[in-house]
Amino acid sequence: MVRLLPLLIILLSLSNPVFGQTDDTRLFFSEALAAHLPKYDQNAKAAYYKRDYKKANRLFDSLIEHGLKGSYMDNFKFNNLNKKESLLYGFKKPMYLITYASWCVTSEGEIPAINQLATKYSDKIDFVILFWDDHKTTKKMAKLYNEHLKVLYVNEMNNQDSYVISKLKHSLGLPTTFLIDGNKKILDIRRGVTHPYGKSFEESFDMNYSSIFDGIANHLLESNNYNAERETVALN
Repeated sequence: MVRLLPLLIILLSLSNPVFGQTDDTRLFFSEALAAHLPKYDQNAKAAYYKRDYKKANRLFDSLIEHGLKGSYMDNFKFNNLNKKESLLYGFKKPMYLITYASWCVTSEGEIPAINQLATKYSDKIDFVILFWDDHKTTKKMAKLYNEHLKVLYVNEMNNQDSYVISKLKHSLGLPTTFLIDGNKKILDIRRGVTHPYGKSFEESFDMNYSSIFDGIANHLLESNNYNAERETVALN
């Protein structure tokens, strides 16, 4: 038995990271934020102070393109509608993650568009809506979405999830969309569609549908042989 002990230790070190060193060279989202967010915040605040919104948008795009894309999402912890813990790494498909709060005013066609796309592609993509609200409010908001979307929440008032709150909510603002592959690599980060008042429901729906579909077709679907103009869009 004594002679077998060294061999047992070697086998354990190969199969269990507790016994052996892991070579994880991935850059995580939280690390990328720490490296790039302070400079972005400083420059963006100056741009907004001068009301230079074009520059502010360019700064955001640059932060995403050169600082955050390609990093790997941390295994953040959320709550589901049953008040149970839900880990981000529990989702195995490519993910379309939208971070919201109940006070965010969505454009008229946004929710119908995401509902329709989730119905069509939920077998290939995990569509997740994350609310920064309490359970009662989130449960009410969840009624707006169909069964093909997973609705989660983090209640900031509980002050128990300061890490995920600071990284996903306070860093980039709301609403923000993350396009994440099956290995949790961030492929793109986008802000929601905005348009002037006065657009018809059909116009708003088409703008949102095209924007959301562009993201999932170019980043999350295995084949890129999709064209938003050829997509069948049935208005509810």
